[in-house]
Parts: sequence; structure tokens; C-alpha cells
Amino acid sequence: MNYPKVLILNQPFNNVSGGGITLSNLFKGWKKDHLAAVCLGNLFNEKTQLDICDKYYQLGHKEHVWNFPLNLMKRKYPSGPLKIDRKKKNVETIKKSPLRVTLLNEYINPALNWLGVLNWASSIQLSPELKEWLTEFNPDVIYAQAQRREAVVFCTLVQRYLKKPMVFHMMDDWIEVLPGYGLMGGYWHKVVDKEFREMLSTCDRHFSISEPMALAYRERYGYTFSTYHNPIELEFWSKSQRNSYDFGDKIQILYAGRMGLGIQSSLETMAKCLDELNKELKTPVELVLQVGKRPEWVDKYNCIVHRGFVPYEELPDRFSEADFLFLPYDFTPSANAFIKYSMPTKASEYMICGTPVLVFAPEDTALVTYAQDHQWAQVVTKNEVQALRDGLMELINNKEMRQRISEAAIKLAEERHDASKVRKQFKEELSELGALENKVNQA
Repeated sequence: MNYPKVLILNQPFNNVSGGGITLSNLFKGWKKDHLAAVCLGNLFNEKTQLDICDKYYQLGHKEHVWNFPLNLMKRKYPSGPLKIDRKKKNVETIKKSPLRVTLLNEYINPALNWLGVLNWASSIQLSPELKEWLTEFNPDVIYAQAQRREAVVFCTLVQRYLKKPMVFHMMDDWIEVLPGYGLMGGYWHKVVDKEFREMLSTCDRHFSISEPMALAYRERYGYTFSTYHNPIELEFWSKSQRNSYDFGDKIQILYAGRMGLGIQSSLETMAKCLDELNKELKTPVELVLQVGKRPEWVDKYNCIVHRGFVPYEELPDRFSEADFLFLPYDFTPSANAFIKYSMPTKASEYMICGTPVLVFAPEDTALVTYAQDHQWAQVVTKNEVQALRDGLMELINNKEMRQRISEAAIKLAEERHDASKVRKQFKEELSELGALENKVNQA
């Protein structure tokens, strides 16, 4: 099977963001010269991967145009092919002013968004330089993600210019949440919804990140969505697979990942839970936070260990060493609407490691549905210390349960998240579109 030339929109390859991780795992093994990506300059950083794709175009001031007076404050990213430091084997990134970033992210952008004028403040366009770059690459297929209105508009512009088959892959249901804030939230919700539907109409295939999203989007937008969640390398992730369900001199619960405000709240709920339990249990329980910055609230609790990030190669060992893997969500209504149909990339990584998983998330989320339908995790859906305590104690007291959910998780990961199987199906879908496009061109 031939590898079609694929143009990727709005998402660089990386191992830190959900979209970047999923992208990297789906396209791993693709012919490198058959991949190119274009996205906003602020998405490129030292974590941008070059081993899968090293042909990037940075959308800068020639494509992303800011109106006065924001044009005086916004960083003017250069437009054009991204410069690569061959010695360091990474992209050359622009140094950002911490003060500028703080002002924009914490004060100016939220204020403009609340006033309802942020979406008026800038526009996206195809510069002559970008058009030349797109024409020169001449893809067979366009693969697109989008996390904001500008990205949606950009997808439509590129597809109409190239007139190539396009596949759109949705990660979160942001379309229902982000445009609705502020004084003109209702107006912008209608505008973005219209633009999103217009973009979907230009696509030949539609992908979702979860089956509940696929079902909901079929009803909402009228298209069939194929589900592609983050695939995993079974050999890599199962190399240290846990096969014992006994405890040592302490019980270790591990959380690994990013620290959003809502996630921190759920982690602190676990800390409160453990503080109570450790007064009663003979075997102490600790919560290990494998995260970047140490949260300030950690000092209030004696049950927390801050580890910091570890190298990617060590993750399977760390996951299998823990007694439980904690997978919390944000319980706030706004966050729940955003993540309702999402699926964390670490879910499949957790599954294959053989360590029992504890999910702490709202009942109507895709994560909970997936866990309950296939019984690969203990699930707690009430945002209460007592509920979390009850769920955790059931796991602690029931070795047979720990083994059962772990074995179910491993089996599900092998059946549905094996990278070799998922990539084969993914490649077949894109190759089919590429073949159809070539037949049209030859006719």
C-alpha cells in the first residue's frame, strides 16, 4: 500500500498535547517526505517532533492579521517554512516575553473575549508565500484538527484553494463551549457553529476521538464519524507490565500529566480522601504527582509526593510500579461540556500497564461510558470525598477486583488500541482518498 502525501493543518507533532500525541502515534512509520504540517507560530516549541515530520510552515503575520490596537501588542511571528536547528535536532523557536504573555493570557484576551470582540480582533488568510508552499507540496490528502475558530476558517480556506480531499479529526467538543462566553456569546456561538458546519461540508471523511462523540456528532451534524483514539505501541508500554496485585509496605497512587485548575481540584479531593484514610489504615497510602510545577496546595497534606516529569522512556516502569493509576477529570459545568466527548491520551497507556485504574469523572463523559461499558477501571462519578473514599476502599479491600479490571484493561488495549492495527485502518482510509484523488486527476 502506498503512502499518500498528507498535509496536516493546525497541529504539529509532539509528545505533550493530546492532539500532538495522537497525531504522532497515528502517523508513525509514514514516509517522512510524504508529510507536511502548517499551523500558527505559537504552537511550535522545543517539544515539536522532527522524527516523523520535518516540513513545517509557520503561520505568521502575513497570514494571521491582527487589527489595531492588538497589532501593537501581539507577537509578530515570521511567516514561512520553519527553521530547524540540525545540530540540536529541534525547531528554532521565538523567545517570548513573560510579561507580554502574562498580560495577554491573564488580562487582555479574557477581557476582549468577555466583551465579545476577540473574534473580531484578527483574521486568517492565505498569503502568496503560503499558497506557493502549498502548491509545491501538492498533497494527496489534507488531515486537519482545529481547536479554535481561526483554525476552522483556515481549514476551509486551504481546502478550497487546494481542492483536495480533506479529513477532519475532532479532539474536544470546544465548539459548544468556547464561543459562548461574554456579552456576545450567543452571537459568536451561531457564527462559529455556521463556520464549523461549513468546514465539515468540505470534508470527505470525519473522525472523532471517542464513540460517544461519533454518535453525538452524527445526530448534531449529520455525518458519519470514524473513531480514532490515541493508539499505543504494545511492546513499549507492556514491557514492564504489572503482574502482581499485592501491596508492599505502602500503597502508591500515581497521577501523571498536566495540571489544569479543574484537575487540581480533583487531585486535592483525593488528597483529602487519603488524609482521612491514613488515620485508619495500617498500610499508608500516598498520592504521587508526576507533574511539572509543584502545586502550592500540596503543602497542606502529608500524603503527597511530588515527583516531577520523568523521561518518556521511563513511563512504562513508573506506571507499573504504582499500585493504582488515577485518572481524574474536572467536575465544573463548563469543563464538563468541553470534555464530555473527549478521551485522555493517557487512558490507553494506563490500560496496557496492568496497574488498576481509578477513574474520577462526571457520569455523562465518554471516559466514564468507556470504562463502565468495558469494565477496565473502577469508576467514581460523584465529586465527593466520601464517594472517592468508598471507591478506593473497594479497590484496596478486593484483590480479585484489582486483578479483574486490570486484565480487562490489558485485553481492551490489545484489541482496540494496538498501534499496528489502528495505523493500518487509518492508513487505509487516507490511502483510499488519495487513490480516488489520483484517479480524478488522471481522468
